[in-house]
Amino acid sequence: MDALVVNEYISIPAWELSFSASRSSGPGGQSVNKTNSRVTLSWHIDSSSVLRSDQKTRLKRRLGRRVDSDGYIHIHSETERSQLRNKEDARQRLAEMVASALQRPKHRRATRPTRASKERRLQSKKEHSQKKAMRRKPPTS
Repeated sequence: MDALVVNEYISIPAWELSFSASRSSGPGGQSVNKTNSRVTLSWHIDSSSVLRSDQKTRLKRRLGRRVDSDGYIHIHSETERSQLRNKEDARQRLAEMVASALQRPKHRRATRPTRASKERRLQSKKEHSQKKAMRRKPPTS
């Protein structure tokens, strides 16, 4: 198998990924009882040679529960009837997961509301209060 391309900078070598097959659950007739079409993909983050230590830390923090106590990510795929297609599905899901976890969040620059937006907000509040005032009973004097 080829290396798993995560993004333009990171490509996980095939020897770091381990696959295991098992019987898929659910209906499927006689064939499902004999074929091992469910695939489990495992990747050890700590022993990866393509990630820097800060990237490993970010992955563990962002993926949270998906990383077990030993530092492995396990992805199960049983959507397809073919073991090969399930392998490709698991590889694709791992690539998407790692790519999204490694993206840095955009830095939010604090801004102040404009004068026009303040005036619109106050006008809206005034209209709302007038609407509520019209629903009250008139004063009796």
